[in-house]
Amino acid sequence: MIGPGLLAGLSDDDPAGITTYSILGTEYGYQLLWVLTLSTFALVVFHEVAVRLGIASGKGLMTLIREHYGPKRAALVLSALVIANTGTLCAEFAGVAAASELLGGVSKYVTVPLAALLVSGLVLRGTFKYVEHVLMVLSTVLVAYVIAGIMAGPDWGEATRGLVVPSMPATSDAVLVAVATVGTTLAPWGLSFIQSYAVDKKIKPEDFRYERVDVVVGAVLTGVIGFFVVVACAATLHQQEVSIEDARDAAKALEPLAGNTAATLFGLGFLGAALLAAAIVPLSTAYSISETTGHKADINDDFQEARVFYVSYAVIVAIAAAVVLIPGAPLVPILFLSQALNAVLLLVLLPFIRALGKNRDLMGDLALGRAGRAVTGITFVGIAASVLALFALTVL
Repeated sequence: MIGPGLLAGLSDDDPAGITTYSILGTEYGYQLLWVLTLSTFALVVFHEVAVRLGIASGKGLMTLIREHYGPKRAALVLSALVIANTGTLCAEFAGVAAASELLGGVSKYVTVPLAALLVSGLVLRGTFKYVEHVLMVLSTVLVAYVIAGIMAGPDWGEATRGLVVPSMPATSDAVLVAVATVGTTLAPWGLSFIQSYAVDKKIKPEDFRYERVDVVVGAVLTGVIGFFVVVACAATLHQQEVSIEDARDAAKALEPLAGNTAATLFGLGFLGAALLAAAIVPLSTAYSISETTGHKADINDDFQEARVFYVSYAVIVAIAAAVVLIPGAPLVPILFLSQALNAVLLLVLLPFIRALGKNRDLMGDLALGRAGRAVTGITFVGIAASVLALFALTVL
């Protein structure tokens, strides 16, 4: 059963996520760790609902929205997903560029096209099992952040307190970081991916209790890795009042404070996370476009059987790589602000997931019960409140 939950969760710790967590720890120390706690809880909740939908119906999210709410609403949701996914994929290739320049000084004009070809070749030419195994192996590089966090020597008491005691500066910058943390942890593309991937993996309803373990473990590991990124920066850069703009700055600044090994591990994790997410985000997009248009979406299909799937994957990879290669492209806003946009677009996607999850005719025994409906409702309200707070502080 291992796969959908673990890959969907860990790929959330992508360059945009690492950048967001780095800024959170550098600017606010341990103070906003409680946002990561709540975001991880939201990830568990909605990834579990998405997997339920896939297993119970045998269909991807966009197929269900098209069938139950019509093509117009499906097109609306697809538009939100494509916008979110394109911005996030640009962030992944920006991460490849930043990590390669950090670790070896190699130009992005070499590494970004190479990474685009690598991930496209892996997903579009490999079998389902081969792709899954390669991605699982690649995800293990994220342990580098755990080691880097421990080597930074954080104040574990303050870190624990930050995880459970809410505290929020009443500034638009702090709220923006909090909203970006929500958007990078519970990303729209991850919800579409985990459901379609569970369908592609052909998981049966009788196996749901095992797949739930995969979902919970994947989500919790996502939060754990994010935690160690935050504490690594909080224990060093925040204490020294070092200012950073992205995770590359964080890795460079860590070297004199936590040692060369910690800085190198930070950079390696950044590159591995970028490649993992660069393979999965366009896969989510290809699934969504194929399902909305009523075409086949299966990694094991060849080009003749799933042309829309193949073309969608290749096109979004090409667009994102091209954007990052534009001279003077604003990579930091792409990395960070795309995650705040993700949180806004969740307000479009989550009501459909929740409504479908409550539909007993569709879900059968896997339909959300009273507790599930309450938890998903409270979680959605919390996300909506954070987005509205950001809007109030920055616009009004």
